[in-house]
Amino acid sequence: MARSYFGTDGIRGKANEKITPELALKVGQSAGLIFQRGEGRHRVVIGKDTRLSGYMIENALVAGFTSVGMDTLLLGPMPTPAVAMLTRSMRADVGVMISASHNAYEDNGIKLFGPDGHKLSDEIEAEIESLIESDLTRRLSQPQDLGRARRIEDVRARYIEFAKRTLPRNMSFEGLRIVLDCANGAAYRVAPEALWELGAEVIAIGVDPDGFNINRECGSTSPQALRQKVRELRADVGIALDGDADRVIMIDENGQIIDGDQLMAVVAESWRAQNLLTRPGIVATVMSNIGLERYLASLNLTLERTAVGDRYVLERMREGGFNVGGEQSGHVILSDYSTTGDGLVTAMQVLAEVQRKNQRVSEVCRRFEPAPQVLQNVRAARAQLEKDTVARIIAAAHERLGATGRLVIRPSGTEPVIRVMGEGDNRELVEEIVAEVCHALKDAAIAA
Repeated sequence: MARSYFGTDGIRGKANEKITPELALKVGQSAGLIFQRGEGRHRVVIGKDTRLSGYMIENALVAGFTSVGMDTLLLGPMPTPAVAMLTRSMRADVGVMISASHNAYEDNGIKLFGPDGHKLSDEIEAEIESLIESDLTRRLSQPQDLGRARRIEDVRARYIEFAKRTLPRNMSFEGLRIVLDCANGAAYRVAPEALWELGAEVIAIGVDPDGFNINRECGSTSPQALRQKVRELRADVGIALDGDADRVIMIDENGQIIDGDQLMAVVAESWRAQNLLTRPGIVATVMSNIGLERYLASLNLTLERTAVGDRYVLERMREGGFNVGGEQSGHVILSDYSTTGDGLVTAMQVLAEVQRKNQRVSEVCRRFEPAPQVLQNVRAARAQLEKDTVARIIAAAHERLGATGRLVIRPSGTEPVIRVMGEGDNRELVEEIVAEVCHALKDAAIAA
């Protein structure tokens, strides 16, 4: 069955266009019916980020879940990993995060977690989609069986304590001056408080959400303001989360960006030294730099690659027994602690290594020199990749790069766009090859 609503990370789209109150109501009813298993009362926890549309979607979800007899526990603005954790710790049957992650405020989304805190399987998502399209009126609860809704007040403290417990008991961030950018998003309260409680001097920016400014010129996708602030205040480090705080990038004392590949390298090396890796390697996507792969190999660690998307990374981690994985974008999954990416916990692990080594952030976090990487998008349909001329040029490109580089071609799942990424030791060669492939795709699109 074709997926009508769910993408690689829940349901996402523009508020009041794709993401409407009607859809949220049906999602609540459908998920509520599916996750009512066993006897007794059933409960759902619902968190959100700071988008204006979150109020609308939250109320519609509450109506949906309570109409099929599920009690709803409202968390308010909380990071996505906090919702996943609280779904487990509060013994909820299902968890919901209302967020469009790093997108602008106009978008919103609905992410669902099972009782184990993991994102739903394709099979359960297909089951929900089938129910959304069906007539649910006969499956609504009787008046005496309707669910109740209430807000939970102590969840911020619970998540902060959880995050702190991922560190050794004697770990302190005293002496660190940290500029923290919360993207005017879900972590605007919990992240500054957690780092302050660990002893750091925290200068927080992106902590004044107004419903419209989430991810606007701030956060992990727009770190310019953070870089400037780190240099201006002579801070030791900058930390940038995204709108729902499941991603993080860092800035060293010189204002240089530390991406997810470097962060995974730091954690992998640190955990290897402490015998904490469950497997001698990590999982990342096809977009991670070949420099990371080479660096891990120097430590006798492997890099297993998946398709782009944290759900694919997590699936491979669970299949292979890995406990470290993630994406170049900063979505890092440390499965000893969380079932999804957690920007705050990832940053804490890196800061702990900085404190253990008593070195500058630039010294700890520059683990390898990235190979030149070039990415271009071409407006062309997936079918153009099957054209003989395009296939020949792509095959020749792979041969020219050889073992010193990679060519990754990814059709978009949501629009007629093909993403062409090349990397290798010779930047000029990589740029030339990417340009040739893109030119071939454009010609094929015009001819079609």
